[in-house]
Amino acid sequence: RTAAPQTDDAGPMKANIARLVLLAAVWGASFLVMRIGAPVFGPPMLIELRVGIAALFLLEVAWWAGRTLPDLRQWRHFIVMGLFNAALPFMCYAYAAQTLPASLMSILNATAPMFGAVIAALWLGAPVTRAAALGMALGIAGVAVLASGDTPPLTGDRTQWWTAVATALAAPLAYGIAGVYANAQARSADPFDTAHGSMWAATLMVLPFLWVSPVHTTPAWPDWGAAAALGILCTGAAFLIYFRLLRDVGPVRALSVTF
Repeated sequence: RTAAPQTDDAGPMKANIARLVLLAAVWGASFLVMRIGAPVFGPPMLIELRVGIAALFLLEVAWWAGRTLPDLRQWRHFIVMGLFNAALPFMCYAYAAQTLPASLMSILNATAPMFGAVIAALWLGAPVTRAAALGMALGIAGVAVLASGDTPPLTGDRTQWWTAVATALAAPLAYGIAGVYANAQARSADPFDTAHGSMWAATLMVLPFLWVSPVHTTPAWPDWGAAAALGILCTGAAFLIYFRLLRDVGPVRALSVTF
């Protein structure tokens, strides 16, 4: 008799941890880039550049890899992901970046897995294990300690500060909704097609806002470079990693990248 083959989970686990660390670095850098670009381009134009460049980048990757275009029969899926995983949170952070420092925005973003766990429990009935509860408690404590160093200015518009904080918190809430939804659709949606299709959907969603808030400042070459980095690295490439993590480890663990 021969023993049944044993599967080795160490390799895939190490690969997912590497993806998580890489994604954390890339998305952490995005707050610095937004802090540079938002005051120059304004939130609508910066985010239109971000999702538009990401969509073109993924189109080029699809052409290079010989992939077909996303199946338009999944247009509802692309709209939901484009709204909750790109257009809405990106616009919220771009607005907040005009007031808040990049460090505080990245800390507030760390509430995403907490929102994700609550939404998964309410929507999918997913149990919150003791380990997950302990992890979230430590995460909340860490966010509270780090955020306490950034306080509202003693002078200036404090209402604007707190409005920016509330707007920034709406972004991880949207990420939590998108993560749980994407995990529920994981079997029927390819990670690359989800990233590609959602970027085109987000591009169309943000487009009308360009007439509401036109650009009044002439961007310099470093500003255009920041917008390109935001679209290619922090969005197009990052979402390929993120949707792979969603499929492999689930929404709550994938969203822990924000920690």
